[in-house]
Amino acid sequence: MPEEDGEFYGKNGEPRKYDPAFKGPIQNRGCTDIVCCILFIVAVLGYIAVGILAWSQGDPRKVIYPTDSRGQFCGQAGTPLEKKPFLFYFNIMKCASPMVLLEFQCPTTQMCVDKCPEKFMTLVKAYSNSKDFEYYKNFCKEGVTTSLGIPQILSQGLCPAMLTPSKPFTRRCFPALGQKGGVITVGNNSHFDDGTGTMRDAKDLVDGVKNATVVIEARQVVMKIFEDYTQSWYWILLGLVIAMLTSLLFIVLLRFLAGIMVWVMIAMVILVIGYGIFHCYMEYAALKGEPGANVTLQELGFQTDFTVYLQIRQTWLAFMIILAIVEVIIILLLIFLRKRLLIAIALIKEASRAIGHVMCSLFYPLFTFVLLAMVIAYWAVTAVFLSTSNEPVYKVFNETECEHSRKTCDPANYTTSPEKAQCPESECLFAFYGGETIYHKYLIGLQFYNVFLFFWCANFVTALGQMTLAGAFSSYYWAFVKPDDMPAWPVFSSLGRALRYHTGTLAFGSLILSIIQIIRVLLEYLDHKLKGAQNKFAKFLLCCLKCCFWCLEKCIKFLNRNAYIMVAIYGKNFCASARDAFLLLMRNLLRVAVLDKVTDFLLFLGKLLIVGLVGIFAFFFFSGRVKAFEDTAPHLHYYWVPILTLVVGSYLIAHGFFSVYAMCVDTLFLCFLEDLERNDGSAERPYLMPESLRKVLNKKNKTEAAD
Repeated sequence: MPEEDGEFYGKNGEPRKYDPAFKGPIQNRGCTDIVCCILFIVAVLGYIAVGILAWSQGDPRKVIYPTDSRGQFCGQAGTPLEKKPFLFYFNIMKCASPMVLLEFQCPTTQMCVDKCPEKFMTLVKAYSNSKDFEYYKNFCKEGVTTSLGIPQILSQGLCPAMLTPSKPFTRRCFPALGQKGGVITVGNNSHFDDGTGTMRDAKDLVDGVKNATVVIEARQVVMKIFEDYTQSWYWILLGLVIAMLTSLLFIVLLRFLAGIMVWVMIAMVILVIGYGIFHCYMEYAALKGEPGANVTLQELGFQTDFTVYLQIRQTWLAFMIILAIVEVIIILLLIFLRKRLLIAIALIKEASRAIGHVMCSLFYPLFTFVLLAMVIAYWAVTAVFLSTSNEPVYKVFNETECEHSRKTCDPANYTTSPEKAQCPESECLFAFYGGETIYHKYLIGLQFYNVFLFFWCANFVTALGQMTLAGAFSSYYWAFVKPDDMPAWPVFSSLGRALRYHTGTLAFGSLILSIIQIIRVLLEYLDHKLKGAQNKFAKFLLCCLKCCFWCLEKCIKFLNRNAYIMVAIYGKNFCASARDAFLLLMRNLLRVAVLDKVTDFLLFLGKLLIVGLVGIFAFFFFSGRVKAFEDTAPHLHYYWVPILTLVVGSYLIAHGFFSVYAMCVDTLFLCFLEDLERNDGSAERPYLMPESLRKVLNKKNKTEAAD
């Protein structure tokens, strides 16, 4: 082994041997990881069965329509309540009970009405006037007549004791609360008769309204956001097209400006950090002699207002020292790793050439996006149907003490039940959706299975894209004469190989990643549950676990990515490919670290540039800050809705294009490392790397040296 190559090879496995028959991705290969392939197919079939079961049991109307005390949907088309879209509460003040937040149901009768009450009225006053009583009966149960006395009507819960002026909010009637001179009012009155002859303050209604809306006010926001989307969707679409064209233009320009851009970005980082050091020193000097500025951080302790720390000299001194250390480290790294930076720049240029020969690779992210959209849509629909596949559960509600309170009941025969006899004032009201069948007992398990298969399928689609692109770009690198020795359709050829031979390998890698991700979801759930806990050790342990699994997920993603490249080239199983890729990278650890960071930084700046341009344009357009756009821009409830959508969409589009670029760089890099190990530049073993890389490495084929 030549001495100059000693830096590339360590004790991490043997370098690749020269193979005259190797011409790029192996064509004659067999199926890999068959057990995982079968397991994945069975899991997907089970996922389909769960979806069918959920669709047969679920009812999304439970999310859309409000439900009365009988479990019927208000305003549902084709039912007797079709013309009664609003839900009316007999006594909204009972919604102030803490049980509302636990059971998401007010302990008062609720019925569907065609419109909300518009004026104050008590049952006692309405009973004495036939016209008022006819109006009042719109908010009573069926069968109420003047033949029934007021005590009988109230004892049987047929009518509310009073009506208050109300307005519909998310299809529910809530008191029309206002404020006059700092006093809470309802219907312009600060007091009202509660139906028992007692005058109550209007502010007594506030708690009831607050608790009643805690579960549903999010729905109103969602509806407004939906309206904003209907008003601005075509502008959002135009912005996303602009983001796509900008991304494509950036990638084209990157081929010719890669070297300049990298050095400009490095210079900008050094200048920005240098300015940071200067700014910290100026702040440190400006605080000299200021009262309280010499207090140490230890003496100050923890403060929730972080601006307090900026009034202390020690804070700026610490910032200045940290930035100075970072500056020195970056400069030293640039001095010692300048040769590796040239390799990274040459690889980035070569990636642009490779994409130029495999132009259809730029459109492959659209295929991945469609598959991911299908996975997300299937998961979301299944989750909605699973969450709405419960049966209505009725419970006993009573204002006074009752041993049967909060127990389940049957509204059909509750009036003649023993519970009603023991608690005459109790009512059997709809509480929530649940169930006691085997299906309902395992509903949480089905939801967990839905989430896990979502992760597995999404990771599988992502892995398929990585292996497909790796196969296409590796066929470019190992082609002796480009593009004559390349397949006619490199992307389609690689996609066919991946699906035909390596579905099990893709399932294996994505399964490992999905297990780690589902553990992270469970840790986040536990963290949410333990927010109010006082056990500091448990919080510390949970924080450590979250950090460890986050790091583990990043490592697995990195290993999977490189393993898929090796599978695309050699056709081995997942474990063997992951081992080969890991050892190859360990033998070139320094190059891996430098290349990964430089290319990541370059691509991140490209994404940031595209997102920033689109985001700034969207802000000035939708916010109406520019007079030229005032008449053109749509009028929205929240102008940040299309802006945020465009920012996220632009990032996803830019990430889609740049992910092709990043995959190309990673594939060419592994091929480049293998090229160094397989060949020596002789006439029998010439390097296949491009001339630009050979010049950077001072490597020459002997035929070139002779010339």
